[in-house]
Amino acid sequence: MNFKAQSRFSATSETAVHGERVVCDARGVAWFPEMRLLAVSDLHLEKGSRHARRGYMLPPYDTAATLARLGAVIADYDPAMVVSLGDSFDDIGGAARMPAIYRDQLLALMKGRDWFWVAGNHDPEKPADLPGATVQELGIGSVVFRHEPSAGRLAGEIAGHLHPGARIVQRGRSVRRRCFAADDNRLIMPAFGAFTGALNVLDRAFANLFCPENFVAHMLGTNRVYPMDRRLLRAD
Repeated sequence: MNFKAQSRFSATSETAVHGERVVCDARGVAWFPEMRLLAVSDLHLEKGSRHARRGYMLPPYDTAATLARLGAVIADYDPAMVVSLGDSFDDIGGAARMPAIYRDQLLALMKGRDWFWVAGNHDPEKPADLPGATVQELGIGSVVFRHEPSAGRLAGEIAGHLHPGARIVQRGRSVRRRCFAADDNRLIMPAFGAFTGALNVLDRAFANLFCPENFVAHMLGTNRVYPMDRRLLRAD
C-alpha cells in the first residue's frame, strides 16, 4: 500500500524510529505498517464534562468530535492493534462518565483488534467497564510505547504527554501547528483530542530529548504533513 498517496488517506510523512518505519498521518496518528499498529496519544476524552462539573462552560462535544476523527482513521488503516498513549481520558472518572452513545462508538472501534491503554498522568487506572489491556508501557519489536518521555535521549521510545507543536515564519506570516517531534531514536506524538493544545518544541520541556542535528518537526497541515528542520523553527 502506498501511504503517501492522496486517495482516501490523508497525506503523510515517513520517518524511522530505532529502525522501525513510522508513517506520520496529518490527522495526528502514527502508523507502523510492519506491525499493523496504530498509535494515538492524548485523546483527553470527556474533558468537556470534567470542566462542566467545575463550572467552566466548555462545549460538551469534544468526545463526539474526537471519536469521529478516530473512527475515520481506523476505517482507513484497519489496524490489528491500537495503542492509546495515555491521557486517553481527561481524568480517572472520565470513562465512567462517558455517555452510552459514545461508549458504544468506542466499543465498535475496539472490536476485532488488540487495544492497549497506556496509563497517563490524567488516567493512571484502567478505564471503567472498557475492554483492552492497561499497561504502564508496552515494548514491541525495537520500540517502546509510554506516556511521558524519559529524561535524556532514549533509543526506540514512542511517547506523548508534551503535546508538541511548532512555529515557522514564512513571507512574514507566522504559522503554528501541532507536530510530531522526532529524530532517529525517538518520536513524541501530537495530542489528538479535540480540546487539546500544543507546546512549542523549542520549549525547555523538550531540551535534551532529541539530537539537534537529526531533529525534525513533522507539522500537521489541513491535509498534508510538513517536515521542518530545526533551523526553520521559531520560539513562541
